[in-house]
Amino acid sequence: QLQLVESGGGLGLAGGSLSLSCAASGSTIIINRLGWYRQAPGKQRELVATITSRGVPNYADSVKGRFTISINSAKNTVFLQMNSLKPEDAAVYYCHAEGSQYYSGTYYAQWGQGTQVTVSS
Repeated sequence: QLQLVESGGGLGLAGGSLSLSCAASGSTIIINRLGWYRQAPGKQRELVATITSRGVPNYADSVKGRFTISINSAKNTVFLQMNSLKPEDAAVYYCHAEGSQYYSGTYYAQWGQGTQVTVSS
């Protein structure tokens, strides 16, 4: 099993910056991708950004050019730097890990518990 420990978030100003981090631990899981999704009240959970263990990122169009995702593969930790915040960025941000079971190769995925991001205008 994986344990995902999220940190960061909180209150930011429109036009300002916030950062998130998520550390994944679990000796029997090989992590292939880490990422962030978000869910605003009344809306579906949506992709923000993901990054592979080799450092290949993928961004939602809504955050391209403003958010930067990075990874420390040795520590299975993913970071999200959020710049030029907009009110519509406010949501609960969830860390997501994908990988495989070390012994069986079975696909494995897990969500973090979520961290609130609030953007004040």
